[in-house]
Amino acid sequence: MITRKEIVSSFYDRYDEDGRTVRSRHGQLEYCTTMTYIHRYAAKASRILEVGAGTGRYSIALAGEGMDVTAVELVESNLAVLRENSRGMENIRSFQGDATDLRRFPDNTFDATLFFGPMYHLYETDEVNRAIDEAIRVTKPNGVILFAFLSVFAIMYANYFYGNWTEGQKENFTEDYRVRHFKEQLFTGYDITEFEGLFSEKPVEWITTAGVDGLLEPIERRPDFSMTDTEFRAFAEWYLAFAEKRELLGTTSHLLYICRKR
Repeated sequence: MITRKEIVSSFYDRYDEDGRTVRSRHGQLEYCTTMTYIHRYAAKASRILEVGAGTGRYSIALAGEGMDVTAVELVESNLAVLRENSRGMENIRSFQGDATDLRRFPDNTFDATLFFGPMYHLYETDEVNRAIDEAIRVTKPNGVILFAFLSVFAIMYANYFYGNWTEGQKENFTEDYRVRHFKEQLFTGYDITEFEGLFSEKPVEWITTAGVDGLLEPIERRPDFSMTDTEFRAFAEWYLAFAEKRELLGTTSHLLYICRKR
């Protein structure tokens, strides 16, 4: 039986993850919005753990700002890029590892923990809970944790208006419209309240839930889409003012659940 790591690695071995937040406007918005929230809740001298670090876009940027960064990545090809791009930086360490098992790190180690990839690819309830528990465990009391996740509704809007709606509906919802999670999906999405409910009995205090890339992903595919650098800067500033509005959260592809460890 194929494993979760094999499924995820097979995808990222063929995908340009390093350029994802650069080559499109929705990727650029995701990056600048996410960095804004990191800077809002993580002090300049923070000790940072990023789990699911990909090719190191955030980890390397934060290390470049002087933060002490530890990066963990499941996919070996992504990790190789991260290590190459961070060569010579003394304040970043990187490890191959799985979000469900962070035993290499002691309890209460990091000021801020970033989970920016694992929740897209965790499907079994026990693995989801183990990952959340591990993130909380390694974070210091009063430390902040940022969990990235995907909206199931945005997955539908972005991918299934091309003569394949029924296919997407069957993949992401049961017959009575409950959200489905299974590893062959590759990317799994959540109802917003469903994801927030994962933390109801965890030792954390909810701070906020925010969208990071809005409706840009499906809109950007239109042949008449156009946004200059000047317009993008204005849009990004405008979007930040509304990133936490509840009525908009289901339409954004990527979101952040931000909490503080008790």
